[in-house]
Amino acid sequence: MPLYVTTSEGIQRLDKYVMEEYGLLPEILMERAGLGVAQVVREFFPKEHFSLVTVLSGPGNNGGDGFVCARHLWNWGYEVEVLLFTEEERYRGEALRNLQLLRKLEVPLFTLKTLEEFHEYMYHKKPTLLIDALFGTGLKRPLEGIFYEVISFLKDLRKNESLKVVAVDLPSGISADNGQILGIALPADLTVTFECPKFGHFIYPGKEYVGTLKVVSIGYPWRFLSNEKNLLPKGIYLDASTVREMYRPRKGFYHKGKAGHLLILAGSQGKSGAGYLTALGALRGGAGLVTLASTQSLQPVYCSLLPEILTLGLPESKGEVSYKALEVILENLKGKKVLVIGPGLGLGEEIQRLLFELLPEIHLPVVIDADALTLLAKEPLILKRIKTELVLTPHPGEASRLLNTEVRELLRDPLTALKRLTELANGVVVLKGPHTLIGTPSGDIYVSSIDEPGLSQGGTGDVLTGLIGAFISQGYSPLQASALSVYLHGASGQLLSQTYGPFGYTAKDVADRIPAIIKSLEKNHDEEKTISQIF
Repeated sequence: MPLYVTTSEGIQRLDKYVMEEYGLLPEILMERAGLGVAQVVREFFPKEHFSLVTVLSGPGNNGGDGFVCARHLWNWGYEVEVLLFTEEERYRGEALRNLQLLRKLEVPLFTLKTLEEFHEYMYHKKPTLLIDALFGTGLKRPLEGIFYEVISFLKDLRKNESLKVVAVDLPSGISADNGQILGIALPADLTVTFECPKFGHFIYPGKEYVGTLKVVSIGYPWRFLSNEKNLLPKGIYLDASTVREMYRPRKGFYHKGKAGHLLILAGSQGKSGAGYLTALGALRGGAGLVTLASTQSLQPVYCSLLPEILTLGLPESKGEVSYKALEVILENLKGKKVLVIGPGLGLGEEIQRLLFELLPEIHLPVVIDADALTLLAKEPLILKRIKTELVLTPHPGEASRLLNTEVRELLRDPLTALKRLTELANGVVVLKGPHTLIGTPSGDIYVSSIDEPGLSQGGTGDVLTGLIGAFISQGYSPLQASALSVYLHGASGQLLSQTYGPFGYTAKDVADRIPAIIKSLEKNHDEEKTISQIF
């Protein structure tokens, strides 16, 4: 069973379903949630080192989870106090019952109505650990009033105090759907979420507020839910275990013909490295044969850099592939499994004309990247004329040009941008960035488990493009190939960061470590995950 990633609406639908159809009582869900938070707190912050735990409780079920957490920590010997920022009369249902239970147990409760009262509490009590149970995934509008003031005060306080914060489900003030800050947000050292991480945990700026992320089970019957395909979240967390499920080790009689032959159309004067790195990525990804088609003048360069590849010299104009190469390229697509096009291709008029006439004539899968995406941004509807399976691999700049929007707007809501791109291309889209997103027209989304800043260097995207082409040539679907490649590429960067340093390694270094990461997929051992699941 994969680890699903969802939205605030998605988790509410799941909650409602397990309560109404499966009969799981809301009291049980809240009890399991609060207990899960308390267990993680005990693991990370033992009571011997934290003299006072203060629970900040909001007006809804997130506050109720905080009440349960407070009760269990109190029962385990922690000194616990609970701050209410709304009248007790406003609590309903299971949240109210858990509040009443705290009062019966004589756990200290304080109702605060002004920022001055909160200042006085923090000054005199000096808690060492805060449980942020103010707002969770249900928050939709910017924080204001006392909640804004309290979080602003705590952000300033944390600059000078060694105060730790644990967020319940989501740091207060972060959108569960897109990671945006709703007015103001409280940074956490640790976030404990329930059953499924939310997209907002991975999308910046929300990612910066999450700290360490833990996922705890609160009793969802996933074996039962797995039959409800329309109910399951569309997002899947792309980690080693997910990738291992789709990876197919080579067995028995195997030869280069089985691994496929791909054609790469890339490189131009001043951008020869892009073609080289794309081809290198394809080789490291296991393609049986790789043909690099580029300008005639670059053939000696490629032959000397990569003797393992085949080359195809094409007519050129002003250092770029000429329109005259169209028929030659179409002829050389025979016997190939996939076409990879775009890295370092150039942006001239002839290559644009070539691209626009070539793409509608292709009948095998196509991976489009870099300069080809920039050219298509001039006439994006050409994508509608392509009759074959597509993979687009834009970074935010290329994606914004295709959608005719500003990069900052795209980054505010990358999921909507991803949806628009998949609809435009009617294919798979790899939206590169921290926790790269992979989307399909049906709405399925893979969220990469890896956020590796060291990969922010020229040429690494070319390696990824070559990798995707390599796995398609080996018989993987475009979606599987994209998911495998994104994971392998990110894990290679992660390995280099851990081995050599946080940055400064090259795109070639990334490509050269790919076989080692592939080897790790074939091992039957537990691997360290970015997110831990507690059951």
